[in-house]
Amino acid sequence: MFYSKAESQSNCEHTFNAADPTDFRAIYDGTMSLLYKISYKIVNDEEAAEDLVHDSLIKANEKGLVFPSLNDAKFWLIRVVKNASLNYVKRKQRERKAYEKALHEDHRHQDSGETDLLKSETVKLAQEALNKLPTHLKEVLILREYGDLNYKEIGKVLGITEGNVKVRVFRAREKLMSLLGEDDVYLS
Repeated sequence: MFYSKAESQSNCEHTFNAADPTDFRAIYDGTMSLLYKISYKIVNDEEAAEDLVHDSLIKANEKGLVFPSLNDAKFWLIRVVKNASLNYVKRKQRERKAYEKALHEDHRHQDSGETDLLKSETVKLAQEALNKLPTHLKEVLILREYGDLNYKEIGKVLGITEGNVKVRVFRAREKLMSLLGEDDVYLS
């Protein structure tokens, strides 16, 4: 379908050599607006579409492709522009996803060794204080804080009223704070 320079010289028909300035101008004039429309419909960006079309035309020029007719050049360039445009869109989507991922990345900070030690000591102190609570207070506090149950659910589990649950949770927290001492505990 496409000929090298030697083959095109032996061919009697008029061929279009993309490396020849006159033929290149004919290819450019005959295909530019169509190629631009195709690329623009895919990439939806005027500058990108123009760049992609120019790159495709330059590719034909640099390779020195020889086309049997202007239509053959047009069809080859349509394929090249279409593929380049689709690749451009895919690349932009990957870039956008990467930017979004970087934007929404977890920006938590790493705690220092001192903070980790304080937290582990606090957990140990809290567990010891929790074990010192009377059973009826310990139950409601465990269900509320560790079980993530609401007051109504705790009442159903323990067979007591919702109001009684609230009172017990309040008393359990008060007793726990008195056992721990508010100033000695690191909770954040």
